[in-house]
Amino acid sequence: MKKTILFLLIIYTLTGISVIRVEAYASKGNALHEETLSNGLKVFALKDPAATLAVFQIWYNAGSIHEQIGKTGLSHLLEHMMFKGTPQYGPKEFSRIIKRAGGIDNAGTSKDYVYYFQKLAPDRLHLSIELESDRMRNLILRPDDTISERDVVMEERRMRYEDDPQRLVYEEVIAAAFKNHPYRWPVIGWMSDLKAITRDDLLKYYKSRYVPNNAFIVVGGNIDVESVMEKIRNSFGAIPIGPEIKKLDIEEPEQLGERRVFVKKEAELPYVLSVYKTPNIFNEDSYALDVLSMVLSGGKSARIYKSLIDEQHIALSAGAGYSSTYRYPFVFYFYGTALPGKKIEDVENALYAEIDRIKKEPPSEREVLKAKNQIEADFIMSQDSIYYQAMLIAEFEMIGDWRLKDRYLDGIRAVTPEDLQRVAKKYLIKDKRTVGTLIPLKNTDSKAVPRVTESIAGH
Repeated sequence: MKKTILFLLIIYTLTGISVIRVEAYASKGNALHEETLSNGLKVFALKDPAATLAVFQIWYNAGSIHEQIGKTGLSHLLEHMMFKGTPQYGPKEFSRIIKRAGGIDNAGTSKDYVYYFQKLAPDRLHLSIELESDRMRNLILRPDDTISERDVVMEERRMRYEDDPQRLVYEEVIAAAFKNHPYRWPVIGWMSDLKAITRDDLLKYYKSRYVPNNAFIVVGGNIDVESVMEKIRNSFGAIPIGPEIKKLDIEEPEQLGERRVFVKKEAELPYVLSVYKTPNIFNEDSYALDVLSMVLSGGKSARIYKSLIDEQHIALSAGAGYSSTYRYPFVFYFYGTALPGKKIEDVENALYAEIDRIKKEPPSEREVLKAKNQIEADFIMSQDSIYYQAMLIAEFEMIGDWRLKDRYLDGIRAVTPEDLQRVAKKYLIKDKRTVGTLIPLKNTDSKAVPRVTESIAGH
């Protein structure tokens, strides 16, 4: 039984009286304290007496969806630049301090957000608080550092995308599937945009998005919550509120026919990726889509593996996937790599045959129950450390409300076989899909630019 306590704290600051909204929750034996500072910074403090380490995470509403055409890659490049130092702490000093304290640190950027974290002993959390509050407002963006780090990101793009045929197909498929929504460009950015990013571009983005009213903190472990909160208030509370953050209000136009892209790239085997735009967790259908993905691709006993790999012997790898935890509707996808000597068209058609099977007849109660049990087990096991407990709170909060996580399993448990058939018929439609095919080239220079073509017509 979860208990909620709501109260207001009145504290005195140098600028007068500030009202802070505070909520405390008790769930599964761990207490979650939620507090919003007067500058808009939200803080979650999770006390877990069993945790051996503490974790500090700060999340910014600064993912790649907030970039503009011609400036893609800003979010990820700024993540790199956040380690370049402030007047108080020089380049790379942040990580050195955490390492000397016996901790580790890292960061990540997605389409929806960017986050920074440290894992360290509970009595060293003050280091995270001091360092993160400093670089929230005092980052130095040197022109020379911008150029050198931009080159690093460009090389990362070459290695991870342009030299990886399957990732390149994914990138092209998503760009073709979305016409208006900023999900259409890659988090790392287009190469032409990266080449053009300037120090002033980064500074403007930093000042507009790395502000307390566009961020939240999750701190957890066997911590003294009030002591940690006092340190956070003292370090972050004086940072001025930033400009008003407007929510994206972008609508993707209806897709009126199948779209296809073909990527010709040096590779060993052909590959196909087929995506269908689907809703996120704010739509009740998301739970059925989650279960459907597990029925189709939840291991070697799932339908796609059994059919394409075990029985038909046409695919080296094949599967399906879906995630409901994007802030905006994204995609349900199918993929397959043909075995040597097999046709990629046969792999693609076999994937569609599995969709048709679901549409014609719902899966058995046993299949659905097994899939739901797998999802529930994965969801519970993902919270086996304080780091992942904090991550889960943060990911759902970034979507819109951390409390969504407490309703997730109820939604999964309510799914029926008929629900899977219904969502397959509703969303997995030929005219709503975008398909990418990798056509291997055998005798090309490894540095050659891949060729991409696009068409709207189907087979």
